[in-house]
Amino acid sequence: MTQAPVTVIGGGLAGCEISWQLARAGIPVTLHEMRPTRSTEAHLTDRLAELVCSNSFRSDNPHNAIGLLHEELRALHSLVLAVGDKHRVPAGDALAVDRDAFATEMTTLISNHPAITVRRDEVTQLPETGDVVIATGPLTSPSLTAELQRWLGQEHLAFYDAIAPIVDADTLDLGVIFAESRWGKGDGADYLNCPMDKPQYEAFVDALLGAEKVAPKDFEKDVHYFPGCLPIEVMAEQGRETLRFGPMKPIGLTDPRTGRRPWAVVQLRKENRAGTAYNLVGFQTRMKYPEQLRVLRTIPGLEQVAFFRFGSVHRNSFIDSPRLLDAALRLRTEPRLRFAGQLTGVEGYVESTACGLFVALALIAERRGLALDGPPPETALGAMMGHLRESYTGRFQPQNVNFGLFPAVELRGKKDDRKAAYVARARVAFEEWRTSWMERLV
Repeated sequence: MTQAPVTVIGGGLAGCEISWQLARAGIPVTLHEMRPTRSTEAHLTDRLAELVCSNSFRSDNPHNAIGLLHEELRALHSLVLAVGDKHRVPAGDALAVDRDAFATEMTTLISNHPAITVRRDEVTQLPETGDVVIATGPLTSPSLTAELQRWLGQEHLAFYDAIAPIVDADTLDLGVIFAESRWGKGDGADYLNCPMDKPQYEAFVDALLGAEKVAPKDFEKDVHYFPGCLPIEVMAEQGRETLRFGPMKPIGLTDPRTGRRPWAVVQLRKENRAGTAYNLVGFQTRMKYPEQLRVLRTIPGLEQVAFFRFGSVHRNSFIDSPRLLDAALRLRTEPRLRFAGQLTGVEGYVESTACGLFVALALIAERRGLALDGPPPETALGAMMGHLRESYTGRFQPQNVNFGLFPAVELRGKKDDRKAAYVARARVAFEEWRTSWMERLV
């Protein structure tokens, strides 16, 4: 019986991975890529899977979260990882690739597959029937953006990504940091507070103003920040006291060590229910990563802090996935429409690829009358998909894969021991899932 084709919109990493996995399973695909008919501000060629920001897929060390995701993708026969491995260039323990050779081979493999039809056109309206996957990424065209707003509602589509740093709870100095909500509201453990006296605050502002910032790309130079999402350095430039009346305001808080209100505070809020990760409230920033490490470690209680994610502000169209999508990344109000890649709120090349592979597996399972069970939340892929299903803080933001997204491990000890425990548990859970469930999709 001939299967109806799946429409995939977007020829980036996620779109190519989806198309390849569906085609391997005997499901025909029509892949739409608007380049070269219409280009973007970041792309330079018309090749599929062009890497625009970097040629690195980050660390290939399986003892951290991104390397573990590499390992899982290879076990699931990811095309992107296979081609990346083939065109690897020396980069320490990172998986960096020859980006020209990578994109050229990806384009050849996708274009020559008999079950994939590549159409070079701009999609401005979603098909009214059939299975559709939207994987257009952060630079979705204005016309398609308007169409998505019609389906999703304007309030569920964001265009600038204001990200605050996320830190490892086990690296906080709780001898300095105290738990308290303003005016005693809610559970006192909801917030942790890093208190500053006046000299510490003044030194922090000096360090912040003097830090090196990431220069905006040409297509980001006209960015208009949302008032509630100003980078901390922009606030500091408006006046030395601005932060003290903004995200660092101390009102309603009392430092138990002094019995007085601090001059300023940096608040930390739980990023997950387990309390293994905290975000720095209101601390979105464009400081370069080494500068964030240097400047933010001047905050009392954060002198030895480790980061799950640094802060950033950049253009990045994404949808409110936890509110809009189901567990298979289908639009709840129109299940034949699926989303994949960075548009869902995953960050990074590898995460986009993984999201695409997951969507393909879910669609293959559905075509075979099955419901995709997993992957387990203890795995890198499962933890990342869990991020798209639930926004613990209530304000969904894109993320890279990190151990803060995993269920907590019950282990006390050195940080390296805990990482090893996450990895060991993930490998067992992944292999059990792969062998017991995935074989049914082959």
